[in-house]
Amino acid sequence: MFLAAEEAAQTASKIGTFDYFMLAFTVLIAIGFVRLLVARPKKNIFAIGFTAVSLGLFLLIDFIMITKVWLA
Repeated sequence: MFLAAEEAAQTASKIGTFDYFMLAFTVLIAIGFVRLLVARPKKNIFAIGFTAVSLGLFLLIDFIMITKVWLA
């Protein structure tokens, strides 16, 4: 009985602290991407491309993290 309760307690939380940091960084990158797109005088094309690739990668990682780890 104690083993079953201990196992249930260990598997109850699959969300780690690092997951929250990944979501926070994704939000920060998205905010930066929007600010780069809205810049008026001159747009930095390299920064926009780099941020777009970073945001795409972080969104993919977040999607995998949520579907495979949290919802599994």
